[in-house]
Amino acid sequence: MPAKGHLSLAEKKNLQQVVKTEENLKVRERALMLLLLNDGKTYKEIAEFLGWSLRRVAYWCVHGDPNHLETLEDGRAKGNYRKASKEYIERLLEIIDKEGFVA
Repeated sequence: MPAKGHLSLAEKKNLQQVVKTEENLKVRERALMLLLLNDGKTYKEIAEFLGWSLRRVAYWCVHGDPNHLETLEDGRAKGNYRKASKEYIERLLEIIDKEGFVA
């Protein structure tokens, strides 16, 4: 765990700006978590304050980089596109109506 006051002044200001202006709630919470860590709070204290699990706090403390704020975004949602196209859905509904399936 990093020492109290481990963030530079620029990193701290960037994180404070994210907490104030970011639209994504999860990114704001993760930035706040890094600021609390910088203030000397433990993982347990941060978890209790934010209502997160200890595991989640530990993950973001390790993977969140105050110099690269895009690391505070959850990359799992990227590339998660719809599998069924509009045409496929329309065709499926036609077949269901034609065959007389009942839901």
